[in-house]
Amino acid sequence: MEPGKETSELNRNLYEPIEPYSTGFLKVSDLHTIYYEQSGNPSGHPVVFLHGGPGGGTTPSNRRFFDPEFYRIILFDQRGAGRSTPHACLVENTSWDLIADIEKLREHLEIPEWQVFGGSWGSTLALAYSQAHPDKVTGMVLRGIFLLRKKEIDWFYEGGAAAIYPDAWEPFRDLIPENERGCFIDAYSKRLNSDDMETQYAAARAWTKWEMMTAHLLPNEENIKRGDDDDFSLAFARIENHYFVNKGFFPSDSFLLDNVHKIRHINTTIVQGRYDVCCPMMSAWDLHKAWPEADFKVVADAGHSANEPGIAAELVAANEKLKNIIKNGS
Repeated sequence: MEPGKETSELNRNLYEPIEPYSTGFLKVSDLHTIYYEQSGNPSGHPVVFLHGGPGGGTTPSNRRFFDPEFYRIILFDQRGAGRSTPHACLVENTSWDLIADIEKLREHLEIPEWQVFGGSWGSTLALAYSQAHPDKVTGMVLRGIFLLRKKEIDWFYEGGAAAIYPDAWEPFRDLIPENERGCFIDAYSKRLNSDDMETQYAAARAWTKWEMMTAHLLPNEENIKRGDDDDFSLAFARIENHYFVNKGFFPSDSFLLDNVHKIRHINTTIVQGRYDVCCPMMSAWDLHKAWPEADFKVVADAGHSANEPGIAAELVAANEKLKNIIKNGS
């Protein structure tokens, strides 16, 4: 095959919308039950979709990155998110709980090993999960890399990204009195855990709106409106903030980078928007430097969202590449 020919011939278009062939709820602890669904080919190669946030939940469009004739597509809502219960719950909600849930779901569905797909916080969780269970992962597609380091949290929540989006930042900033602006993560944590539900909802709306207004290179009104949905906002803001206050529950700031050696052998593609303001490219670049064997795709005209045309095209192509590797048994 001519160099580069394989890439140019890969499908880069999202697949048509499909419905699940099965849905269910899995009790993962005395407290938590997670929603999951399967679509595509019941006897196809399993792939698990790890959503962002944390707290974002899954949507039907998440199924469209995968060839439904080849893949058995598994989506699930992480603890407290989407249709999982109890909604927006922070008790027993850590990265390690989620990693255990992924394993419980894999065993419940009787899947020996699977492909892992995740963007934003989903990339964080995909790295943490694969480092904990490298023998269960056949390949990975990661987007909008987020390593949950202090400098990444500070960039987005303590004034860095505000340099690019001052208009979107001011409502986020102004909810917090001046004497508490030394640490917005802590100030929001106080309000998102208030005894007063209206205080929680107001903080959740402001928190969610800030992220939704910065997630696309070109503003996406449909995405921004999600900040007005109290049900979505509450889980999204509470769970995100909880994870960020607790530094992802990782033992060190560089934990995910320090453990790349455990997953170096896994076929992986990293997709990053050049103008990603939520998860700036410095993190994808650091991961690329630590893991040069992984394919590294920078989308020149994109921000953070998986739904931006250039990013979606690279994500589909990355899945197609893994599909071909599996089909050819190489």
